[in-house]
Amino acid sequence: MKIIGEALPNMPWQEKPEGLKNAPVWRFNENPIIERNPLKNVARIFNSAVMPYNGEFIGVFRGEQTNGISYIYLGHSKDAVHWTFNEEKIHFVDEDGNDFMPNYAYDPRLVKVEDTYYIMWCTDFYGAAIGLAKTTDFKTFVRLENPFIPFNRNAVLFPRKINGNYMMLSRPSDSGHTPFGDIFLSESPDLVYWGKHRHVMGRGAEWWESVKIGGGAAPIETDEGWLMFYHGVSGTCNGFVYSIGGAILDIDNPSIVKYRCENFLLTPEEWYEERGFVPNVCFPCATLHDADTGRIAIYYGAADSYVGLAFTQLEDVVNYIKENSVLTTQDTEIGRR
Repeated sequence: MKIIGEALPNMPWQEKPEGLKNAPVWRFNENPIIERNPLKNVARIFNSAVMPYNGEFIGVFRGEQTNGISYIYLGHSKDAVHWTFNEEKIHFVDEDGNDFMPNYAYDPRLVKVEDTYYIMWCTDFYGAAIGLAKTTDFKTFVRLENPFIPFNRNAVLFPRKINGNYMMLSRPSDSGHTPFGDIFLSESPDLVYWGKHRHVMGRGAEWWESVKIGGGAAPIETDEGWLMFYHGVSGTCNGFVYSIGGAILDIDNPSIVKYRCENFLLTPEEWYEERGFVPNVCFPCATLHDADTGRIAIYYGAADSYVGLAFTQLEDVVNYIKENSVLTTQDTEIGRR
């Protein structure tokens, strides 16, 4: 098995601990890598995305301000573990250079397609919707038109065009803290006009993803298909629980699910996942991966209060997903009705 992509020898890594009994994903023993009150006027950073950039690392971070409003902040790191942040939130302009700031912005993803970096986030478009911006230098951030009408969350682009079009996963929702939700796929020739909407995956019968699911990190291209880490939500007598799941999508038609793991890959178990502003949350938003070794680092929000880091190996996680795969006809169909 191999990752289709570039080598990243300086990505963070920690070997699998001995005696790991459950899923093939293990936590960094220095978690959380970002703690509370990380910079002036920001109480918590979580649900954030990182990428390699110019031999080091860069990221877009959900910064929950002390007034309770979320915005996106830029961060820099030499090792993708220890981060410094710009004190001012990212300034977005429109394509004419005019201010185009969102009322709020949260849960960003960061994806490079060809020579451009794209940021997706949940924005206010008369209700929760998808915000989209681009940059080539992380100095000027051009905000594009919102791709979808409300209500929608959890958008993430694929890291390359498929059949000549951009592809984006999202999770249509409602105006509240959505008690439902499936993952859908949309495509566009130009990032302006979106269509060919397809259903990818529905909520699972398993307890850990029985309420709703949503896209997480940008899918990783492999010779087995697109490896996708997503979040699944269960409802308990004490509220929602967010876990991390895994699936493999068809390489040419990613609305078709080839394998879908019945078991979660990571669920809240550590104090920083179980205890926080929103307890019991593991929320994946990004990965770093090395094509030469198959190493994968998963960045996830923990309890809406911290950033955690976990690791896996491509062959181990793909085999685990395949060995524990349970599919429905909704998974394996093209997703068009």
